Amino acid sequence: MKHWNEECAVVGVYNVENASILSYYSLFAMQHRGQEASGISASNGSKITTIKNTGLVTKIFTEKRLSKLQGRSSIGHNRYSTAGEDSINDTQPIFARYDLGEMAIAHNGNLTNAKQVRQMLINEGAIFQSHLDTENLIHLIARSKKQSLTDRIIDALGRVDGAYCFVFLSRTKMFAIRDRYGLRPLSLGKIQNQDGSTGYIVASESCAFDLVGAEFVREVKAGEMLIFDGAYSLSDNQPKSIQVFEPKEHPCVFEHVYFARPDSNVFGHNVYKTRKQMGIELAKEHKIEADMVIPVPDSGVAAALGYSKQSGIDFELGLIRNHYVGRTFIEPTQQQRELKVRLKLNPIAELIAGKDIIVIDDSVVRGTTSKQIIKILRQAGAGKIHLLVSSPPTISPCFYGVDTPHKTELICANKSIEEVRKYIGADSLGFLSIDGLMRSLGDENKPMCKACFDEVYIDDFTNDFRSDLTGANPCVSC
Repeated sequence: MKHWNEECAVVGVYNVENASILSYYSLFAMQHRGQEASGISASNGSKITTIKNTGLVTKIFTEKRLSKLQGRSSIGHNRYSTAGEDSINDTQPIFARYDLGEMAIAHNGNLTNAKQVRQMLINEGAIFQSHLDTENLIHLIARSKKQSLTDRIIDALGRVDGAYCFVFLSRTKMFAIRDRYGLRPLSLGKIQNQDGSTGYIVASESCAFDLVGAEFVREVKAGEMLIFDGAYSLSDNQPKSIQVFEPKEHPCVFEHVYFARPDSNVFGHNVYKTRKQMGIELAKEHKIEADMVIPVPDSGVAAALGYSKQSGIDFELGLIRNHYVGRTFIEPTQQQRELKVRLKLNPIAELIAGKDIIVIDDSVVRGTTSKQIIKILRQAGAGKIHLLVSSPPTISPCFYGVDTPHKTELICANKSIEEVRKYIGADSLGFLSIDGLMRSLGDENKPMCKACFDEVYIDDFTNDFRSDLTGANPCVSC
């Protein structure tokens, strides 16, 4: 396992002809956020149809299948499974019929009190069809005594904690909600229909808007619910907004470090620019003499360009990535994992032989992949090898929807930097400081969730109970 594994992607489209087509292309644009399963629910005003399966977006949604998803509203989901079973029941969106009609839900994030809520519901007689904590919301909404779906959703959300971006689809309405901390990104866009009417789209990343030709409007606010309903007269061409929870903004800093696509704008900043600035800050903090700077592709490229710019050391593509190799961590033996690192990354020996090099990567998790990268660079004839990481040491697991190893497996949580250097075999090893990371985002005092780096969790539930947890709370919503 080289990196912390991606979260999930959600999309919602409202008042657009063949809305499922836009959901399909949006999920395609956000495939990097989840590659194990995908699904789309569409409403034609009287019925919700759902198609979902394991696999990539392009494999699941053939032209024939998309033709079955009729309607002017739809929601979709890409899944990176971090827990639970690899089955169709654990893919999203989740569909249900209840006393108010039909409903589908898609979720990115992790409910930190999901186990407690689930057990309470089971004790009350609820029957679950999946391992997803998202299914809690179905039961909470169905059991709520409130009269309208809007009030039932608000009632249900008041009983869960943690990180979430939800999109809900009824037969005539769509809802988008972001948790009070704003941990996961969610943005609003609009689409001009051919008949002059305005359509809307919400998505985890703005790169989805670029692909479907939508105009970015704004980010959904922390604790905000947007209601898309033709019955409301829209003001300023925007959906009805309710501030459900008082915002306590702490967006996830790892979106900028690794998760988001470089061409997306997340939390008010372009991801490519912030990663390049991380490299500039890294060069200010770690001045090293070398012949060239090379990135670990692809996520280290922008930071390596920034480091090269600030240091004046030439940037070179010394490692070439094969994009058609699967993830290394799913292989059953360490020998096979090491082989896959070689299959993924191949050094250009003619370029690096006899040269002192600075290798830029975005993070170090277990250290096994870094060790293999140093090894293959040595075998290619490199002189001194300096590994610099454009984020701080990762010392804590995530409880908010990111699949992380147990703390015992996080190398920087259990070894000093010098011990890590010796383990991976580099001549030197350096990390970007937390202050440097925050400077890269333009504000050292900006409140963001950095628990993976400083072990300061943002919600009371996690802080109260993390001493009882030896590893990450599995994300079963994704």
